[in-house]
Amino acid sequence: MTKKQDFPYLHGFSKKEQDRLRQQARFSEYSVYKDINYSSTQNLLEVGCGVGAQSEILLRRFPDLHLQGIDLNEKQLEAAKSHLSTLPFAEGRYSIKKMDAKSMDFESNSFDGAFLCWVLEHIPNPENALSEVRRVLKPGSKVYITEVLNSSFFLDPYSPNVWKYWMAFNDYQFENAGDPFIGAKLGNLLMSLGFRDIETSVKTWHLDNRNPELRKETIDYWTELLMSASDQLISDKVITEELSRDAYKELKAVANNPNAVFFYSFIQARAVVF
Repeated sequence: MTKKQDFPYLHGFSKKEQDRLRQQARFSEYSVYKDINYSSTQNLLEVGCGVGAQSEILLRRFPDLHLQGIDLNEKQLEAAKSHLSTLPFAEGRYSIKKMDAKSMDFESNSFDGAFLCWVLEHIPNPENALSEVRRVLKPGSKVYITEVLNSSFFLDPYSPNVWKYWMAFNDYQFENAGDPFIGAKLGNLLMSLGFRDIETSVKTWHLDNRNPELRKETIDYWTELLMSASDQLISDKVITEELSRDAYKELKAVANNPNAVFFYSFIQARAVVF
């Protein structure tokens, strides 16, 4: 099927979804940031800053940097500005602008670091965005990219409606110009654009009876993530309301199963501009 050039954001832009994005960022903070180091970065570009969920974490973890966030959606940008304005540690240390990542207004060599998290999966032709990132970074600058690999998802006990929902979720994104598997492709993308010192690592949540509390918390978090796309998928007749309800029931049942297994991997890439 030919991919569309523009597609509706699968999760929507409601206040509830904006709050979920902040909760998601905090939930996954340790896994995402444990190998990220911007201690020597002063002027950081965040591509796809959205509601400022990751911006908050970056400003908190690296108190010496100034952050420039860009995004295309005005609702998300308004939410980011409103949220960041309430954080004393962020005062005077960030700027948020509406801008297309594939055609940035910044001059070349404007930043000494870049951060992208859960954004390339939503951008048609992500190589264009990464090319612009390389252009606006100074030589020697580091970029960290964290992305999905949705083919890695595993859940036990077997939940047929969850799998139907998950396949519809990924097919919808792929058929509408996104890429739910882009994490595995980051090495090739960065190499083709001339980045150097490219490293990729696999980050995995593998939860079973060894940590039942975190397992339940993670499955509950994952349930919110999946169900946040339900209205869009139903509206576009990709799934039925019945399938959404049945998938939700199965997820809740697995979350409370004493022998459940949850597995998901994502990819993080680090590269340097020369």
